[in-house]
Amino acid sequence: MSSSSSDGLEERLDEVFDDICEDTFNDILEAQTKKQKKRAYIERNREAGHNRLWNDYFTENPTYEAHFFRRRFRMNKELFMRIVYGLSQNVPFFQQRRDATGRLGLSPLQKCTAAIRMLAYGSAADAVDEYLRLGESTALSCLHNFTDGIIHLFGNEYLRRPTAEDLQRLLDIGETRRFPGMVGSIDCMHWEWKNCPTSWKGQYAHGSSKPTIVLEAVASQDLWIWHAFFGPPGTLNDINVLDRSPVFDDIIEGRAPRLEYVVNGHKYKFAYYLTDGIYPKWSTFIQSITLPQGPKANLFAKVQESARKDVERAFGVLQARFAIVKNPALTWDKEKIAKIMRACIILHNMIVENERNGYAQIDISEFEEGNVTRSSQVETETDRPTNLNNIFVNQNQKDLRDRRIHEQLKKDLIEHIWNKFGDED
Repeated sequence: MSSSSSDGLEERLDEVFDDICEDTFNDILEAQTKKQKKRAYIERNREAGHNRLWNDYFTENPTYEAHFFRRRFRMNKELFMRIVYGLSQNVPFFQQRRDATGRLGLSPLQKCTAAIRMLAYGSAADAVDEYLRLGESTALSCLHNFTDGIIHLFGNEYLRRPTAEDLQRLLDIGETRRFPGMVGSIDCMHWEWKNCPTSWKGQYAHGSSKPTIVLEAVASQDLWIWHAFFGPPGTLNDINVLDRSPVFDDIIEGRAPRLEYVVNGHKYKFAYYLTDGIYPKWSTFIQSITLPQGPKANLFAKVQESARKDVERAFGVLQARFAIVKNPALTWDKEKIAKIMRACIILHNMIVENERNGYAQIDISEFEEGNVTRSSQVETETDRPTNLNNIFVNQNQKDLRDRRIHEQLKKDLIEHIWNKFGDED
């Protein structure tokens, strides 16, 4: 090969090498430029978000009046402020602090409002960014810390077992509604789980239907939810859920207040719930009559089916107040879903207590004033000797599931309702 051709080849190789180096340099420069454009921090001006929220709802002359606040926060302002105060005093996450530069962080109002909006509207975490000025991850932290705080601070008071006083009031209400001995109604609700793991779908879904998680609840006439058992997979029916539920644990183990009531001349010691037809024929459940024959059975079926709707109404109000429960659950973690449901029920009961006097309810003042002799009486349970516990547990469980007592109670209720209220209908 001649020296001239060798020199030309070397020049060509040098040109190719330069082009490769230039392209590589341009790619690196472009990548660095894109990385610089993607900011890790966004200045949202959180102080302006707090000021706007304060002026809209919490100043002396707010932009939006009380009925707007009630609709958007699902509760009255005084109740919301009680929650904010409790969380800011007891939960470090909701305490406003200064960062390393001395700048104040998000206020408790911003954090609680973000959580309430997500619960009330079932919206995505970044939907509150523009108004409250906090990012998606912060909004999710607000939601989960809010639910934890609500359960910790208010759970024992607003999701409690009925005390002796509560039970007596429920029995008085039941008696005015034609059912002496009745303390509420029980049923199950399904919450769809959109992000259920694929490996669990067969456990939580019927065939091609959506995966769901079951809530068993007991509700009274004023929509207060006295019992909530959440977590069983959606493939279970009401009876299977009942087998897992702790709803009768206090009665079986002798921790519940003792009571006694009279129906049609017969004495009974267990209060009962109104249910639909799927529940077993226990002494603590009273179902309607499927094909009522005669005026007595017709009247009983009509009254029972009307009163049993209490728990259905409670489910409807709970879903209307907190759309996050109505919409499919988007969280992957089942424990977080359970906390959201529990917090929503506690908030629901707090709202019921706060607004109970604002709507019509059954008047039981005649019982409180002593003008009418009660057919039911509640006594505080006394301690039993330890060696008798097993005997009482076994006997209580046997009596609670006694079909004979169930049949007798149902006959007595049919006669009681007909004798007292047959002329009215």
